[in-house]
Amino acid sequence: MPLRYLLVDDSEEFLASAKRLLDSQGVDVVGCASSSVDALRLAADLAPDVVLVDIELGEEDGFELAQKLAEQAPSTRVVLISAYDREELGELIADSPAVGFMPKRALGAAALEGLVG
Repeated sequence: MPLRYLLVDDSEEFLASAKRLLDSQGVDVVGCASSSVDALRLAADLAPDVVLVDIELGEEDGFELAQKLAEQAPSTRVVLISAYDREELGELIADSPAVGFMPKRALGAAALEGLVG
């Protein structure tokens, strides 16, 4: 059974583009959220296997959202995404409950499969 994904990013344009890309590659994207409140609600309602969380959520903090998701839904895996490289965020990523990190430019089915199985 394929993993079910929730996308979280404050850019509606990125959400639409990422959803189209992942859908075209056979990834089951069950929802999209543009805020922490929406992400937490959808995570509770949809019970995705993986939540892709942008580190910069406008005025909000993706690291904080990752922590809340880990507390609310401990069996859901969180993957942090960003336009920044891992080297710029290494310690913050390591201190988060996320199972991994992926630069937005690398987003795709094969990369996700390699990261979350």
